[in-house]
Amino acid sequence: MAGQGLIHGPLGDNALHLCVDMQRLFAPGEPWAVPWAPKVLPAIVELTSRNAERTLFTRFIPAAEPGGGPGSWARYYRRWADVTLSRIDPSLIDLMPELARFAPPAKLLDKRVYSPWTEGQLDVMLGGSSVDALVITGGETDVCVLATVLGAIDRGFRVVLVTDAICSSADQTHDALMELYHSRFSEQVETVRLQDVLDGWR
Repeated sequence: MAGQGLIHGPLGDNALHLCVDMQRLFAPGEPWAVPWAPKVLPAIVELTSRNAERTLFTRFIPAAEPGGGPGSWARYYRRWADVTLSRIDPSLIDLMPELARFAPPAKLLDKRVYSPWTEGQLDVMLGGSSVDALVITGGETDVCVLATVLGAIDRGFRVVLVTDAICSSADQTHDALMELYHSRFSEQVETVRLQDVLDGWR
């Protein structure tokens, strides 16, 4: 689905590029490979290269041991025991190399659940800042990006979702989410192409 453009006007110093979980863990050949990740990576690199000091990368950190985590997360990490920290190469947690070179000046935020908001660190990082718009990229459309978008909406941020810079493992649910944003969140989510952001963020 094509982007709608920056319908609420250009972006400025109050915008932050929030890139979700573009880590080696999700690269081709790795335990949680996201097939689309290499396709969207160049767009994310392009956006980051122009706004590295206005970029924040999140990283998903698995449980330390199989069965770790509260409640249903324990069951989740029994199912995904081979992706716990005790069993994987620690470097898989790192950003993909094409993006790691931007941090610093880009900032990092580690999280242990899908949403970057739940553990409170992102609220602290943004508290007292002038940021009121989030330009969101990364993966996956229907999991961690979704959790990021919904938390941003709840907090009243302007949400700009870059359609050619987000990725999923499943076309069907990616497409369903894009339709959802258009039909149910049209006042709160702007779906845009990368070029719209590059042209509209001065």
